[in-house]
Order: sequence, then structure tokens, then C-alpha cells
Amino acid sequence: MTHPASPHEHQREHEGHHHGHHHAPAGAGASWRTAAQATLHCLTGCAIGEVLGMVVGTAAGLHNAATVTVSIALAFVFGYALTMRGVLRAGVPLRQALKVALAADTVSIAVMELIDNTVMVGVPGAMDAGLADALFWVSLLLSLALAFVLTTPVNRWMIGRGKGHAVVHAYH
Repeated sequence: MTHPASPHEHQREHEGHHHGHHHAPAGAGASWRTAAQATLHCLTGCAIGEVLGMVVGTAAGLHNAATVTVSIALAFVFGYALTMRGVLRAGVPLRQALKVALAADTVSIAVMELIDNTVMVGVPGAMDAGLADALFWVSLLLSLALAFVLTTPVNRWMIGRGKGHAVVHAYH
């Protein structure tokens, strides 16, 4: 005998799809846990690219604008690459995997990059600090933590509407 799924099981099965059950408030189609996991996934790629870009730019003595540009570019590359890795493992052709990654991560990465680079540029001396300077690393860590906190609600809203990271769920 089968039992009907509980509302929580039903929600987990269909996270990423907004059904409007129970007159839920906007964004309630995705749990905070799901949004945090999606944001953490995105943050991993962003952080790799961001840290690498900041380290390369700082070590090479690049102007602040060039360092930020390199960091942003690498954050997108690594963010998309991590998503594509999983989608490709599911047997999706490269071109389609790229489309999935672009749909899944573009807004999330853009929001994260806006936040973390604004923090890095906004903290006095952070961009001019050397790699051996605690100010550089503390500012970078703060910028990434703030990016996570502020991007999680964005991802929750998007997933609740079947967008953003929700498009990757079919390939897990």
C-alpha cells in the first residue's frame, strides 16, 4: 500500500517549480536550504576564479581595474565549468551543457561578482594590499561571505520560478 507523499516530500520532489500551493509567498517554491546549496555551488566556482584573479592581478602588479576584470572573467569561467562538469557527466552534449550552465549560473555569478568586487574596491587599501597582507585576505573573505549571504535570496527567488539553478536539477 502506498501512502500519499507528505507536503515536504512533494516539495523536495518538485523544488525549482512554482506551483502556487497553499497561497505561499513569492519565492516559497524553493526552500532556503536548496537556495543555499545552489549558492554554495555557484560560490565555489566564483571563489576559485575570484581568488585566482585577485592573486594573479596583485602578484603581476596589474592596475585595480585590470585585476577586477581578470577576477570577474575567471569567476565566470570556473563557475560555468563546475556546472558543466556535472551536466556533461549526465551525458549531455557539450553545446547543450554550455547552454544549461549559462541558464543556471549567469545571474547568480553576476550578482556575486557585483557584490564581492564592490567590497574589494570599497575597502580602503584592499586592492593595493600585497598577497602577504592580512587586509587583502580578510577583505576577500568578507567579500565572498557577503556575496553568499546576498545572493542566496536571489537564487531562492529564481529557483522558485524554475530558473537559475533549477534548470540543472534535471541532470542530477
